[in-house]
Amino acid sequence: MWTQDVFKVSKPIIAMCHLQPLPGDPHYDKSAGMAKVVKAASYDLNALQEGGVDGVMFSNEFSLPYLTHVHTETVAAMARVIGELMSSISVPFGVNVLWDPVASLDLAAAVGAQFVREIFTGVYASDFGLWDTHVGETIRHQYNLGAQDVKLLFNIVPEAAKYLADRDVAAIAKSTVFNNHPDALCVSGLIAGDGTDEQLLRSVKDAVPDTVVFANTGVNVSTVEAQLSISDGAVVATTFKEDGIFENRVDAARVAEFMRVVRGFRTRSESVQ
Repeated sequence: MWTQDVFKVSKPIIAMCHLQPLPGDPHYDKSAGMAKVVKAASYDLNALQEGGVDGVMFSNEFSLPYLTHVHTETVAAMARVIGELMSSISVPFGVNVLWDPVASLDLAAAVGAQFVREIFTGVYASDFGLWDTHVGETIRHQYNLGAQDVKLLFNIVPEAAKYLADRDVAAIAKSTVFNNHPDALCVSGLIAGDGTDEQLLRSVKDAVPDTVVFANTGVNVSTVEAQLSISDGAVVATTFKEDGIFENRVDAARVAEFMRVVRGFRTRSESVQ
């Protein structure tokens, strides 16, 4: 699988580096400015890498409430943060501009990200209004940018949203793979920090066994082995925060303990093969 080539391990753990509110966001701290955003991101990045994660994904997680067509200032601010941190990034990294796949690809092209996670396909009723996507236009934009080597992680169970059509998730997975050739599918809970349903995760993996499938939310130290026994890796965030609270900064000790469990799982899995 391509994940082995990029991350150099089986079943990689991609950690989220959540950026504080940015210029234009309702909760942006104007008095502290971008220096505060960069400092917080630097702290979290260092804690994640010190804890031993396999990759990092930068997202504007605190740009609440989210837009589905992100403004220019958001992409510019994220590019500044990543640019200032570039010399400190020691693992493969990706980006996610919530919730705009075109903006995510623009940022990836600008900063040299290796992967993007987004909502690329489907039409949804969501907390952010009617949520439509145009995957054909998005992929053509990717190629026009010269970003065709950027891996695309398709979130097929969007947070805070529901498919407008009554479709089984396994059918969605099959048609998404057939029509769009995603590099990976991501299976999520309702919101950030909510666990990924194991039955749902298994139904997706069974439907598309040759496609990389990530558990996308809510994986923690007590569930990671069960989740990785089904999936090909995980995207992890909330459990890495101090006291496991979404709004808090990253706790390097929690990351290290999580990754200790992951390495043990990998060792046992490889010995069985």
